[in-house]
Amino acid sequence: MALCLMPFSPKIKLWVKGRRNGMQHWQQMLQQARQRQKGPLVWLHASSLGEFEQGSPLLTAIRQQYPDALLVVTFFSPSGYEVKKHYSGAHCIGYLPFDGPLSAKQFVELLQPDLVLWVKYDYWFFTLRAIYQRRIPLLLVSAIYRSNQPFFKWYGGMHRKMLGYFSHFFVQTKEAAELLNTVVAQGKITISGDTRFDAVAAVVEHWHGHPLIEQWMGNTEWVVVAGSTWPSDEEKMVHYSKSYPQVKWIIAPHNIDASDMADTVALFPNAIRFSALNETTATAAQNVLIIDNVGMLKYLYKYGRICYIGGGFTGDGVHNVLEAAVYSKPVIHGPEYSKYAEAIALLENGGSAIIESALELEKLLQEWMIHPQIVSNMGKAAGNYVQQYSGATQKVMDYIQANRLCTSDTNC
Repeated sequence: MALCLMPFSPKIKLWVKGRRNGMQHWQQMLQQARQRQKGPLVWLHASSLGEFEQGSPLLTAIRQQYPDALLVVTFFSPSGYEVKKHYSGAHCIGYLPFDGPLSAKQFVELLQPDLVLWVKYDYWFFTLRAIYQRRIPLLLVSAIYRSNQPFFKWYGGMHRKMLGYFSHFFVQTKEAAELLNTVVAQGKITISGDTRFDAVAAVVEHWHGHPLIEQWMGNTEWVVVAGSTWPSDEEKMVHYSKSYPQVKWIIAPHNIDASDMADTVALFPNAIRFSALNETTATAAQNVLIIDNVGMLKYLYKYGRICYIGGGFTGDGVHNVLEAAVYSKPVIHGPEYSKYAEAIALLENGGSAIIESALELEKLLQEWMIHPQIVSNMGKAAGNYVQQYSGATQKVMDYIQANRLCTSDTNC
């Protein structure tokens, strides 16, 4: 199927291309890495970019605690690998090979990991089985479960079997733990919270500004940063951005393919692309700045007096609200958020607001600008929420240390 769709999907083309000669490429990387890193091999798997960011605090903690460890990162999706293939915090980075009985066995035998960290989900039967058969500790971190998933249905036998391959589960919420406990022994489950809280907190610690964006912002009192937006989000912003030019918008679309970006720019005639920003254009009259690259967004939220998170008008739901909340910014998003515990909790803690139309967005912004204390109070609530739930990384590390899963004197 993937080969048939290659001419029509750049992502699928990258997905297939990245797995050609995969074993040979991995063998070369590992040989080079082993010349420098003599300690245990720790393998972290992330489906895509978001899951990698979720797991990155664990990589940082392992590097600090076990500096001789060899760190391997695999991705399923090109959207993760293409952005992080030069990440300096791991020694080998590549695609997870095709999930077949032979290829999975060969890959696990090639890596010979001492510890495997699986982030959130992305269950691949043969790969997980190969890890289990070699008696390698396999930890699922930042896991979340819902009752409508196959694990908890009569037809989910194979899915439940995959759960049996994991040594231990670190779940985000009490509800997820109780649900998982219906099919997994309680002793294998720890309520740790979500490592994303630690990931976003680390971003704040290493925050760096951008002089051209700051020049473009000038002394503007009200800046709205809208991240991971879809067309269904952007169309809600158009009228307001035209009607109130004194309010500046930084918009970072979820998709930045040429055609998608052209559509976004066409919506906002008063916009300038980030790639066109220079010392001359930064002083122009445009009140909308469109970010046409990947990697900046998590730093940009700090510039907003108000933040908008996209995805809330799509079937998949709102994107990561924590990246804005960590800066103590009030968050706005659309009505589709029920899949995400952090979005629900942020709303319950008073750090976010829901809109369902362009008119609701305009009314909300006007109210907040008339009563800025609302913005201040909601921002504090958002920041306090993130601070309160940080610490999941340490719980995972405590388990690793207590069970000696990453030491040279054990074969794990």
